[in-house]
Amino acid sequence: MTVAQEVEALYDEVRGCQRCTLARTRTLAVPGEGPLDAEVMFIGEAPGVNEDRQGRPFVGQAGSFLEELLGEAGLTRPEVYICNVLKCRPPGNRDPLPTEIEACSDYLSAQIRLIDPLLVVTLGRYSMSRFFPNQAISRIHGKPREANGRILVPMYHPAAALHQQRLRSVIIDDFRTLPELLDRARAGRAGGAEPAEEEPPAQQMKLFE
Repeated sequence: MTVAQEVEALYDEVRGCQRCTLARTRTLAVPGEGPLDAEVMFIGEAPGVNEDRQGRPFVGQAGSFLEELLGEAGLTRPEVYICNVLKCRPPGNRDPLPTEIEACSDYLSAQIRLIDPLLVVTLGRYSMSRFFPNQAISRIHGKPREANGRILVPMYHPAAALHQQRLRSVIIDDFRTLPELLDRARAGRAGGAEPAEEEPPAQQMKLFE
């Protein structure tokens, strides 16, 4: 089976998923989107009302701001892969529950394995917690860590700037570091570092000095 076939099979599974109660309240599941050879993967938290209606990630106000942020990094949306920790919208846009995150965990692991990005950017604290458990996003945002030929960097969710204007410049500054980080990741992969099958826990990662 080709990567494209595996990804399409994964998307079909997500669209028909019944692993948790969100299956009863969603309109459409939101598997993710982007090129299968994307060098950069963005992982958000959960679909909102617009995403739930369209079945696509980041299509509301936060999505518009994300596209602006990508421009600050010299990237465009068609170049990157975008997905969420949860594939279905929590009712009322409430926070994801631990059981829901666990139910979707295998899907995200499969996406990381299949897309095999050089750079993974987590957006928001629930996405961050998968790779950086027991950390505060206010303390580690924008600080990259290396894991076996892949760079992980936690950032605020674009929606945070829509609610707290003081974070807007912080997020923009963090995104402007992505070109340099991508160059580092390319150099690391070219040097022979292979990505792990599974992302290692945070304590095994090396914080760049």
